[in-house]
Amino acid sequence: MGYAKFDLTGHVSLVTGGNSGIGLGMARGLVEAGAQVCIWGTKADRNAEVVESLGERASAMRVDVGEEESVVEALAEVVGRFGRLDSCFANAGVESNRKPLVETSLADFRRITRINLDGAFVTLREAARHMIELGNGGSLVATSSLSVLMGQAGGYAYTASKGGLVTIVKALAVELARHGIRANALLPGWTESGVTAGSFANEKFVSNVMPRMPVRRWGVGDDFGGIAVYLASEASSFHTGDSILIDGGYAAF
Repeated sequence: MGYAKFDLTGHVSLVTGGNSGIGLGMARGLVEAGAQVCIWGTKADRNAEVVESLGERASAMRVDVGEEESVVEALAEVVGRFGRLDSCFANAGVESNRKPLVETSLADFRRITRINLDGAFVTLREAARHMIELGNGGSLVATSSLSVLMGQAGGYAYTASKGGLVTIVKALAVELARHGIRANALLPGWTESGVTAGSFANEKFVSNVMPRMPVRRWGVGDDFGGIAVYLASEASSFHTGDSILIDGGYAAF
């Protein structure tokens, strides 16, 4: 017999960037725990493949979180379709092509923050709006990054956006607690995904970084299924305003 508070039957969850990597791992965990999961991604063919693999409790929408109006309309559609929204995982993100500081233009900077910060903010805002109106409480989760603890030379927009999410989450936790809504951030370490594919294909990078990984492997999307279920479920009802590090021990080395 399983732990009853982890049962997400009747639960409705949204996972942005849920068609690959960390987002897919979270979506899979939520579905397996019984939740109805809506995935947002910009690649319609990939969305369809993932929905087929996850089964009848999964659905997908093509949404670019960098477009505010699209996020507002899509979230209203999710709530209209399912009648509720219990958890929202603002996970969609892109990596920057690292450049020296003096070569980083404002356009370079904004290309990343448009998705990673602005898009996540609007997603969390609209999810909170519906949760407040529905009156059932809920859980908001933002995917930040280990890089906010370690720094990342040349990754100014990426680390700024991920650091911003940590502070936004803390503000959400304080403001929304009265509505029964909790908010937390995840800080993934080096994990296999589209964002890290270039780094993992670099032999020099791998030879430098892997020896610092106590678990001696990269993270994979399914490493985030358990934490997603926990944060979506009533088991985390007293857990809010936190930044949860999942990095295979990298930061502890």
